[in-house]
Amino acid sequence: MGKYLLRVLYINVLVLLCAWQHAQAQKAVTLADTITQHYFSYNEIEQLEDTSGKLTFDQVKSNPAIAAQFVPSSIFTPKVTDLNTAYWYRIRINHDIATKNNWLLEFFDQTTDDIEVYSPNTDNGYSYTHMGSDLPFADRLFQHKNFSLNINSNLYGDHIYYIRIRSHQPANVIVVLRSVSWFVHYALDEYFFFGIFYGMLLVFSLYNLMMFFAIRQTQYLYYILYNLSIGLYEMCTDGIAYQYLWPHSPVWNQYAYGIALFFASIFGVLFTRSLLFVKVKAPKLNKLIWWVIGLRTVFFILCLTVNKNWFNYRIIEIIPLLVACYTGYYILNKGYWPARFFVVGYSFLFIGFILKVLIAFDVPWLPFGPLTHYSLSFCFIMEMLFISFAIGEKVRILKKKKDYAQRRIIRQMKQNEELKDNLNRQLEEQVRERTKELVEKSLVIEEQNDELKSVNILLKEQAEEISRINVLLESDNIILHTNIEKVTHDRVMSTQVDFEEFSRIYPDRETCFKFLSDLKWEKGYTCRRCHNDHYSNGHLPYSRRCSKCGYEESVIAYTILQNTRIPINKAFYMIFLMYSTKGKISSHKLSEIVAIRQSTCWAYSTRIKKLMDHKKKELSNAGSKGWSMLVIDESA
Repeated sequence: MGKYLLRVLYINVLVLLCAWQHAQAQKAVTLADTITQHYFSYNEIEQLEDTSGKLTFDQVKSNPAIAAQFVPSSIFTPKVTDLNTAYWYRIRINHDIATKNNWLLEFFDQTTDDIEVYSPNTDNGYSYTHMGSDLPFADRLFQHKNFSLNINSNLYGDHIYYIRIRSHQPANVIVVLRSVSWFVHYALDEYFFFGIFYGMLLVFSLYNLMMFFAIRQTQYLYYILYNLSIGLYEMCTDGIAYQYLWPHSPVWNQYAYGIALFFASIFGVLFTRSLLFVKVKAPKLNKLIWWVIGLRTVFFILCLTVNKNWFNYRIIEIIPLLVACYTGYYILNKGYWPARFFVVGYSFLFIGFILKVLIAFDVPWLPFGPLTHYSLSFCFIMEMLFISFAIGEKVRILKKKKDYAQRRIIRQMKQNEELKDNLNRQLEEQVRERTKELVEKSLVIEEQNDELKSVNILLKEQAEEISRINVLLESDNIILHTNIEKVTHDRVMSTQVDFEEFSRIYPDRETCFKFLSDLKWEKGYTCRRCHNDHYSNGHLPYSRRCSKCGYEESVIAYTILQNTRIPINKAFYMIFLMYSTKGKISSHKLSEIVAIRQSTCWAYSTRIKKLMDHKKKELSNAGSKGWSMLVIDESA
């Protein structure tokens, strides 16, 4: 039992020794009037991760085992990375030197949800201060965008300050020691520059709004919404939105920045598409832009409905930014000159984005300060300036084209006026000459008119006689024409007719198709699928399409001509020859007559013979028209 107590005592002594050595290793910051502000960094600020979130201040302060777990920051300023963990920090401030200034602690990151500060007081105890973006803005000691609290000026010696932080999004633990006088000076300057920045955003937006009403181009509306979205995002990250827009609604701090960033991305790429005529100059990039907008919208909806912490993945905004930058470079290479300002502006924005990424990844060679902290805001200003130049250049080019077109119209109107005057002068001269000629000729015409009257009477009598003769000739001509057609048709239908004479009645494919159409549907049309009797013309010549089911039947379907490659007028003649010779003509003779290979003639004549045998009864009394009965073949 005694050994066990000695072992426990030994372990406690070691823990206390380690905690004392660790505390001794932490560097204290001394208050002095020679300094105005100081950032706690590296071994000046130590941190402890409370993964359970249940450690109390008394445990952290008094328990040596827990106190020994504090470690100095390995980077310039610590970060809250695990959103489910509470982080404890401690800093040492030396009050040995008497100072005239009053001092305060300031926390830079305005997105931090919950900050609890335990600061020493003159009673050897600790005072508790609660701050954070989860609390109403009116609860703050200073009505300032950053979180601030006073330091007790009556203390003496080294004192440790404990800080507990929780946040729903990654946060930078930037703790600054400032004199109150410097804080007032710094805050006034900061708000002054905020006024300039947001004032420029409003000025650019109002200017583009007037341009939109004047020109009615959607690119100005997109740019206005883009600027306002950027302004809202900057206000969210700076804490200005919480101070002036929703001071009594802390819940908006959780996701307002994500909404603003979404609209900035969407309206940014839409503005890019409209300004650079991407739809016309780069159709493939236009499709890519619509895909980016669609995917970004889906991610935004998922953030709102599934998990609002996904808004923290701001790195995703590099995709719309890269698409916009590449589009600008591509359109510039295509020769569109206003794109050069767009490329420069978005290059500034890309540099600002990269700087923010480097700061987020704690690049050691990039110093922290106001310049790097507000680098993205500066890049936004530069981007707005150059985008305005790009819009102005586009307007200038449009105005130049409009002026050129107006000058051409004016020049053309002058030419038209001169041509009109010349034509009028020429026409007046011609009218005078023509009038003179008409007067002279009218006298001659009057003399001839009398002669014509007498001749006209004679011609009228002759015309009546000619009309009577014409009536007789016309009736004789009709009779003669009818007899010629009948003789020609009978001649063609005789067995001695040759192909040349046969071709006079069926000279071409069009005539043959018309004959087939009249023969095939002489009793009316009926759809073979739905038995509908209404139709319209099909895509092929003389084909018919059912008005109900859409089935289209060609003119050679269900005929002996279906699926044959023989010219249709020659196929007609072969049918005619086979019918007129009662199938006795040989394939060699057919090949010689119609100039087609003997094998083809044999195959086709065999097909005709089979049909003749099938329709033998029908053909027995068909006469000269029987060959046409061989054309329709329902078995085809």
